[in-house]
Amino acid sequence: MNIAELSLVKGARAAGWRRCVRAGASFAIAAQLAWSPLIAAGTVGTPALKTSGAGAAAKAPDAILKVMQAELTRATEGLAKSEPAPYYISYTVNDQDVFFLVGAYGSLLTDAGLKRRQADVVMRVGSPALDNTHGQSRPSGMTSGALPLSDDPDAIGRVLWELTDREYKRAAPAFLNVKTNTAVRAEEEDKSPDFSKQTPSTHTGEPLTVPGFDRTAWEGEIRRLSGAFRKYAEVYSGTVTLQVATSNSRLVSSEGTVIATPSASARMVMEASTRADDGMELIRVETFQAPSASGLPSEAELTAKVEKMATDLQDLRKAPVAEPYDGPALLSGRAAAVFFHEVLGHRMEGHRQRDEDEGQTFTKKVNQVVLPEFLSVTDDPTLRELKGTKLAGFYEYDNEGTPAQRVEIIKDGVLKNFLTSRMPIKGFDTSNGHGRNQPGLMPTGRQGNLLVSSTKTVPEAEMRQKLIDEVKKQGKPYGLYFDDIQGGFTLTTRSLPQAFQVLPVIVYRVYADGRPDELVRGVDIVGTPLAALTRIVSTGDAQHVFNGVCGAESGSVPVSAVAPAMLFSEMEVQKRAHSHERPPILPPPGFETKTANLQGDPAKQAVKP
Repeated sequence: MNIAELSLVKGARAAGWRRCVRAGASFAIAAQLAWSPLIAAGTVGTPALKTSGAGAAAKAPDAILKVMQAELTRATEGLAKSEPAPYYISYTVNDQDVFFLVGAYGSLLTDAGLKRRQADVVMRVGSPALDNTHGQSRPSGMTSGALPLSDDPDAIGRVLWELTDREYKRAAPAFLNVKTNTAVRAEEEDKSPDFSKQTPSTHTGEPLTVPGFDRTAWEGEIRRLSGAFRKYAEVYSGTVTLQVATSNSRLVSSEGTVIATPSASARMVMEASTRADDGMELIRVETFQAPSASGLPSEAELTAKVEKMATDLQDLRKAPVAEPYDGPALLSGRAAAVFFHEVLGHRMEGHRQRDEDEGQTFTKKVNQVVLPEFLSVTDDPTLRELKGTKLAGFYEYDNEGTPAQRVEIIKDGVLKNFLTSRMPIKGFDTSNGHGRNQPGLMPTGRQGNLLVSSTKTVPEAEMRQKLIDEVKKQGKPYGLYFDDIQGGFTLTTRSLPQAFQVLPVIVYRVYADGRPDELVRGVDIVGTPLAALTRIVSTGDAQHVFNGVCGAESGSVPVSAVAPAMLFSEMEVQKRAHSHERPPILPPPGFETKTANLQGDPAKQAVKP
């Protein structure tokens, strides 16, 4: 995770890894992001709607909701006669119009629009105390499928009927298995119900007014931006991706919830890479997110970012490989945001406190000190922006129809709460509006806008000197300053070590004897949460915003993390694994007999054949 506009993708992998890394500029990744929930703010153009589309946006939700409610009523009444009978059914329909532009080397690789509609049918058989979603049977609670793109009520109703039938045939036998397993297994430590009661919600968001999207102008800008990488001989790949999307999510449930929430988003990802002589791949990514394409930075600002990325890559190629280290470290605001998301945030997600396969690091630490007393942590998905920066983790209702809520997780260092969905956990019986998922996966408690605040601050400009003072105090030759972060992941299962790994990109050695800071490469932050979180000495006085996409069991969801720069008395780093593949044998086309460097000055550096 990272400051300002950085992006996290990739879902959780095997064995409990919760992985969050910065997005690469490829069509495949852009397509994955398209299924993530989008920022519910502002307006945006789509391939299908070049000018004002308010009328079309106003009609579709009403037509679809009507079909969903009619079929839900029919299913609820009909299946009530079955044995076992469902006690809860919900339909969620997600519509998306997405437009992709992917450029490389001054040309377009992808220029495409995509429209899709998916339905999720959730069914709970049994009772709230024990149902088919209990424990490892949780996936039996949902069946998903594609819906017709037209608003033909008969066609849509037919597919919903088919998915409902398919889901009941999964849920009913799963519930019988759950009852059998519960009877023969040892008693569980957390005997909370499987589903919480919730007051039904009714909300239909205002239709989006879609402004014009100048496709031709953006095609030209993507070509120019991606083409700017061509003048740098040692930037071996450089791509620019733009994704613009409008979305509408509709939810109806047998409890009486009816919610329609339109949303819109624009995201740009610029990625460049090179390879050092020892084979280490080096990557720089910049990501920008806004409610609409017009809210993205100007072309001049983006061009400056391209040049900075290229310069960073040149410097990283020449930088020495860092050695394992344990000592004082300073994290920039962006790095601290990633750190808290990975090390703390995932462990505050409610379902991890109940699952006996989880490490449950903080489960029994409610009302105990878990952080230095000058730190507090909240998660507030109701915040649309902070100091002018739009927050990707904003939403009005979670994916279970519960209103979003501000949750005070840690107050003055003391643990107070967890982020819960409608899966109750011991001591926390109801949802606090953090049940989130990507289409096709069951919701779980997830982070939204995670905010870290501090009462022990110093001016941010003085934080470097504070690091030097700590280095001298401990008699170390240098400390580490982590300026930029590529991403990170964490282990939360008890069958594996309770560890985390954060992947820095720009790291400096800061020497105590006054020598200039030294850029290093190939280093990862590692450690265990209970130890690492107690070593924060002080923080800066300015909060920094990270926007991204995070993956876990319930898929990829947009998140934000906000934190000040942080000084740690001790932090451990290790060498990063890397391949030993050689850099390109031939120079790039056009550089065979010319001289070039990363600043594009053909008079300074010969390119060796």
